[in-house]
Amino acid sequence: MGGRQVTDGQGISWEGKHVTVAGLGVSGMPAARVLHGLGAVVTVVNDGDDERSRTQAAELEALGVTVRLGDGATLPDGTELVVTTPGWQPDKPLFTAARKAGVEIWGDVELAWRLRGLGGGEPAPWLAVTGTNGKTTTVRMLASILEAAGLRTAAVGNIGVSLLDAVLGEERYDVLAVELSSYQLHWAPSLRAHSATVLNLAPDHLDWHGSMEAYAADKGRVYEGNRVACVYNLADPATERLVREADVEEGCRAVGFTLGSPAPSQLGVVDGILVDRAFVEDRQHNAQELAEISDIDPPVPHNIANALAAAALARAFGVPAKAVRDGLRAFTPDAHRISHVAEVDGVAYVDDSKATNTHAAQASLAAYESVVWIAGGLAKGATFDELVAASAKRLRGVVLIGADRALIREALARHAPEVPVVDLERTDTGAMPAAVQEARRLASRGDTVLLAPACASMDMFANYNKRGDAFAQAVRELGA
Repeated sequence: MGGRQVTDGQGISWEGKHVTVAGLGVSGMPAARVLHGLGAVVTVVNDGDDERSRTQAAELEALGVTVRLGDGATLPDGTELVVTTPGWQPDKPLFTAARKAGVEIWGDVELAWRLRGLGGGEPAPWLAVTGTNGKTTTVRMLASILEAAGLRTAAVGNIGVSLLDAVLGEERYDVLAVELSSYQLHWAPSLRAHSATVLNLAPDHLDWHGSMEAYAADKGRVYEGNRVACVYNLADPATERLVREADVEEGCRAVGFTLGSPAPSQLGVVDGILVDRAFVEDRQHNAQELAEISDIDPPVPHNIANALAAAALARAFGVPAKAVRDGLRAFTPDAHRISHVAEVDGVAYVDDSKATNTHAAQASLAAYESVVWIAGGLAKGATFDELVAASAKRLRGVVLIGADRALIREALARHAPEVPVVDLERTDTGAMPAAVQEARRLASRGDTVLLAPACASMDMFANYNKRGDAFAQAVRELGA
């Protein structure tokens, strides 16, 4: 950033401005450092007072930032702006006090958007991705396509890479592939992307948002002010409704994606080929081949949909068809996302530990014809009737683990009573090897044993990665 900047691209003077940062962690730390560097008087408030929080607090206090641990409820005197980390719920007393005092509340994404011109030169446009499931995969696919086109880019945002670091760092980008959560969008009122997509919508994080309507509205913020394309999912009409409700720049187009044959202004699939009828001349009569389904890893339906969404955003930015193909071929999926672990005695074992909600699990189950399903964990308020009813015909057996497994067992009794169920009454990490052994017993040659829990992992494991690692290790021990 060079020397101290006292105003940003919006003309805001930061020198001496009293800013409260709500929360530490991967978002609060860079926000506090950046604001302090701009000359603001920064106070960080944080609910937690654990060892990690104390270590982070010490780093900031060494810079001259004030940190209050264990006190996230009180608005510091003199606060002129609050910058919040994504996880803090809107009904926190701190925010109530800020609104009552007429103090603006920004998220870390809003701060990055406001500061993006400080690095010098023209700010990189943002291609934004949100949705209940598939965000990280789509953003990483998009970045791979953009790189294949020779563009300087990065996958940033909710993917774990700080947007503030991307927009204020020394590296200059041509375009950014930005993953945004509903939490981040809630606190980003002025964000205006070049183009954006809502991949899908299903009930999630309703404890944070308060209702499905509020959750969808926050997702829909990603379309506000789009300049070139609002990309939506034809299989999910709610995403198209959000496009219709958005206030976009004149000339911005609605572009759909579908696993079927595309109409004009859509991307879709014809005879195993990804086809563009949106970003071509005379789209009423012409189409552009982009890639083959076999170029996508893994080529399961919901991942093909992710690839189409990424391709649509890239094409909106002017990327040639060849780069779409090359980028998809170069893309390697993250671990624990429909990851083939091994085949043992003619049975495939697949790790989709990332399927932490019912929508993701349903997409995962739909990718296989005959499944022994390992499921369970923390339900986060979810219900499972729709998931089980939609997937019942594919189930050859079910192994249940975790704290809220009874909810899935009851849904199975209602909608798939003929499917054999093993209920492991334990929530320790040793349940996973036992679950894999039971799944092996239920499976026949040609089946897939699928870990797609439809639940969070924290009742048994530190995170979904650890849960997937435990599954993979147990599978490897089967074949040893």
